[in-house]
Amino acid sequence: MNLKTIYLLLAILGAAIPVAFFAAFAVEHGLDLFAFVAALFVNGAAGGFTADLLISSFVFWIYMFSKQEDGPKPWAFIALNLCIGLSCALPAYLWVKTRGTS
Repeated sequence: MNLKTIYLLLAILGAAIPVAFFAAFAVEHGLDLFAFVAALFVNGAAGGFTADLLISSFVFWIYMFSKQEDGPKPWAFIALNLCIGLSCALPAYLWVKTRGTS
């Protein structure tokens, strides 16, 4: 299996798993944005993971903007990052970036 295929599979997996968790949250709490944000920081462990993810996402955005001359435009991947998560956006970006290579 080549690296491009791995990136694609990880992007699909990185979308499916978070969406399953988000859907379970929505079933339990409805589409309550305030409850969702509160749950992100409900305790130290959750807050630590959330902070790590937010910082990592910001670094990814900076990287994409710095490489847009020789890579894909960042806007679609920022939307993926905001709507699904970094676990989908990063491998999707790498898949698109490597699609033109052998």
